[in-house]
This record gives sequence, structure tokens and C-alpha cells, in this order.
Amino acid sequence: MSRKLNLITATILTLYTSFTLVDTFMLQHSGTAIATSTKQVKTTVKKETSSVKTTATSYEDSHMKIKVTTERVSGTSVYVADITVDDPSLLQTALANNTYGRNYTETTSSMASDHQAIFAVNGDYYGFRDTGYVVRNGTLYRDTAAADTDALVIDSDGNMKSVNQTDTSASTLLKDGAQQVLSFGPTLVENSKVTVSESEEVGQSQASNPRTAIGQVGKNHYIVVVSDGRTSESTGLSLYQLANVMADHGATYAYNLDGGGSSTMVLNGKVINNPVGGSGQSSERAVSDMLYFGYAN
Repeated sequence: MSRKLNLITATILTLYTSFTLVDTFMLQHSGTAIATSTKQVKTTVKKETSSVKTTATSYEDSHMKIKVTTERVSGTSVYVADITVDDPSLLQTALANNTYGRNYTETTSSMASDHQAIFAVNGDYYGFRDTGYVVRNGTLYRDTAAADTDALVIDSDGNMKSVNQTDTSASTLLKDGAQQVLSFGPTLVENSKVTVSESEEVGQSQASNPRTAIGQVGKNHYIVVVSDGRTSESTGLSLYQLANVMADHGATYAYNLDGGGSSTMVLNGKVINNPVGGSGQSSERAVSDMLYFGYAN
């Protein structure tokens, strides 16, 4: 009797564990918006197709100019996008499948296509965690703080800064006009100074990785960097190396986004870098969200 009871108990525990794993990592659970900013900014400028000029590494029209250059840093291919716009609303974010929630994922290039993005990179992969503020295009979806973690805040004027989530509530940020709040980090550059040490890393990550970072040079002037990594051609960058790339290209502020297999840069519908996180026929990892420059659909 005891043996039979133990077998039944073990079976129930196995089934429960299996369901929990499936529920956590596979089943989709959509969420709802908590609040929307009264200062929500909508993209109203229109693309003038007659002014568009593109190459494999550039885009230019009457409102936006993007130039991507490639350089080698510590045995790694690094892609640097210099971006200027005349309207801050051209910097936007998007959610995979246009849905906030757990286990909703899509490749960055697919999201870019869905939203007709001119330029895009992966975001903070908010769906991989249960904490960390999530504000997208002026709408608050998650207000649970990631303790002692800096969040990237982009306001209605397109300016960037970091806030410590322990010190500032998400509702306060929204009230103050935050359009985007992403939670990954750390902050790489503030006031033109590198703010990470040579040994600093994200959690237990190895020192050299594919990386994604976004920064600001000045008003409506941005730098976005993606590096390759984890291959024989490119080892990857440390956070310190990434921060120095941002500072060397004039960033007065810079923030580290999700990296590793998520790191992807898309320009004019084409993936620029060499992602390593995908499966099957794609080299891209499916992620929760992206940042992009583009016009309203």
C-alpha cells in the first residue's frame, strides 16, 4: 500500500512539475494595460517617399537619417548606427504579436516588418522576467520593480535617462511623461563618462558576448550598437568594452539592452549583424519586444 501511494504521489508531482514548466515557458498568457500617460505621444509625421535614399548601410529622408558603420573591436564585429530625427515620436517600441504577456515572442526582423520599421533592434526581453517596469509607447503594462536595477526612461522629448526602480515608481514615471521604460541594464554611460567597471557583467554572463545598447548623443541624435559574438569570427564584447564604444562615438548617455542570442540589428528590412540565438531555419532568437525608428502604420 505504501509503495503504491508513493508511486501515485511521485506521478502527481511529475505531472505538476511538467505542467508548471509548460505553463511557465510555453503557454501564452496575455496581460492588460495598467494605465496610459496623459502625455502619450503619437507619431504624426509622414514619410515623404520622394525624399527617401537608401543603401545597404544607410537610410535618409526628410525626417530621418541613419548610417551604419562596421568596425572591429577586440576581435569582434561591431555595428554602429548613427541616427538623427527631427521628431522624437519616430523612436518607438513594439511588442511581439502586438500583445503584452508571457511567452509572446517574435524575431526582431519579423516585428520590424510588421511595423514597417526602418531601423530596429531587440529590446529588453521583458517576458523572460516577472519584475522590471514595462512602459511602451506611453502605456504602462508592468509596475513591479526590479530591485536595485536601473531602468531606461525615454520621455516625450526623446531624451534618455536612468532611474533606480527602488527609488521611483512606474506610475510616477508615467505621470512625468515617460513614453518608454525598459528594464535590463546596466547604465553604460552617463554625462559622457563610462559608468561600468572592467569586470562588471549582467548576472552570471560570461565576459564576452553579443551585445545591444542604445544611447543619446544630443537632442534627437542617437547611437545604437550591436556586436556579434560567440563565434570563431567574433568573440563578443564585455560591458566595459561596449560602454567605451558608445562613449567613443559621442554618447552622453548609454544603456545596455538584452544581449547574447537576442542581439539583432535590422535596417531597411535586412538583418545587419550575425545573430546566434535562433533555432531551425532562423539565426535570430524570438524575443518579447523591440525598439525601432519608423512611421505610424
